[in-house]
Amino acid sequence: MRNQIEKFGTADLSGLREELMQSGLDSWQAAELISSFLVGRGYGVSNHDARVSATRIESHGCSLERMQEELEQLAFVM
Repeated sequence: MRNQIEKFGTADLSGLREELMQSGLDSWQAAELISSFLVGRGYGVSNHDARVSATRIESHGCSLERMQEELEQLAFVM
């Protein structure tokens, strides 16, 4: 069921990006933030996969496009 995920709004992704970049979170905390972002929008998420995605997002400079791609791969419909 991972193939139907919404495109998150630019404002939502920008807010998430700001939190990830400005708050000095470690990978566990960043994964929790990403998980909360998705759960708050009705998606399920694996904690392990969220940690992997947090690392990939950070390593790619936290671009909005990369964040959308990662969220599409990470989230699953509940």
